Amino acid sequence: MGEILFLTHRVPWPPDRGDKIRAHHILRKLMEYRPVHLGCFADDIIEETAESDIKQALASFQIVRRTKPNWWAGIQALASGRPVSLTAFGSAVIRSYVRNTLSTRTIDCIFVFSGQMAQFIPAGFSGKVIMDFVDVDSAKFESYAAEGFGPMTWINRREGKLLRAFERQIGERADQSLFVSEAEAQLFRQRSDLDDQKVRAVGNGIDLDFYDPVKVAATELPHEGPLIVFTGQMDYRPNVEAVTSFAKEVMPKILQQHPDVQFAIVGRAPTSDVARLDGMNGTMVIGSVDDIRCWLKAADIVVAPLRIARGIQNKVLEAMAMGKPVVASAPAAQGIAAINGEHFYVADDVQHEAMLVSELLSDGEKSKMLGDKASALIRSDYSWKTQLSDIASLCDIDRGKLLEAVE
Repeated sequence: MGEILFLTHRVPWPPDRGDKIRAHHILRKLMEYRPVHLGCFADDIIEETAESDIKQALASFQIVRRTKPNWWAGIQALASGRPVSLTAFGSAVIRSYVRNTLSTRTIDCIFVFSGQMAQFIPAGFSGKVIMDFVDVDSAKFESYAAEGFGPMTWINRREGKLLRAFERQIGERADQSLFVSEAEAQLFRQRSDLDDQKVRAVGNGIDLDFYDPVKVAATELPHEGPLIVFTGQMDYRPNVEAVTSFAKEVMPKILQQHPDVQFAIVGRAPTSDVARLDGMNGTMVIGSVDDIRCWLKAADIVVAPLRIARGIQNKVLEAMAMGKPVVASAPAAQGIAAINGEHFYVADDVQHEAMLVSELLSDGEKSKMLGDKASALIRSDYSWKTQLSDIASLCDIDRGKLLEAVE
């Protein structure tokens, strides 16, 4: 029985942010069928030393803490003609781990999570390669370039161009290229000229047991009156831009009709731009919290006003699973098989966001109905079991035969 080498750009435990959540559940699913070896990076010593039942069950692992400054990755990228996204994750240690694992173990499948890690696929590897791009990253940088100005426009345009060529090269190399939504998969098919035999969508799921509002204890939180909540990693540019726009452009319009409403920004590592929003137009910058579910449970409305977004937003799925009415921008809503006006509201622009949020704050019955239907949809279609039902077959794993052997 062959084994699997799993490469990912972040330690996939604990599953506490979007990319780590997806990697965590895919890795756990693959470990049900085969011995798995893991090569990954850690952002800090906390991630590097974190314990997990997954960690203990791996056949082997190599965790490398990232210490390379962004400026040095940029210089390396300019000198080598490569994307910064690749030089930032370059590692002789990971490369050596991959080489040694392939030479000492019977690896017949390499599963690569996130484009940065594709640089470690050996040219001579003859087994199966599954590439989970998740999103089309090159398109994200192209969007940044289109909306930016000054030197960053050139940097983002260069990154988008180089990544696009690299993504196509890896797509041709891989047996299967996976994306988090059909929209992302179709975009990649158009950009790579690959067909749906090699490019497919594998959606994100939700831990339905964890995101069960019945199991979340009521907690006293520092707010009064109606509460609007945004959740996310607050040093991530699209999240920063989203809350800045909402606090400055949308909240003043909502406050005209609901003067006692508050807007809570909940998530780790708020930037200085985010921190300055605290106290502006009813905005509270909460920062990192022990349990995000407490804020979701307390929310009257959850918003996802992202101006640039790729793939599926876990923050939207989590809020819907908790039975909350969600108002999302069109980019944040893409990829979710929900009906606008039935399972969530999709806003066209800033004015529309303010109107929809105000409408829900004024109509508790409509708000509850939207949340209830959202929860029912997520529980029906968005479990990880459902979303990853075909992941074993992608790696040519005979699930029935191997499960019988394990049992």
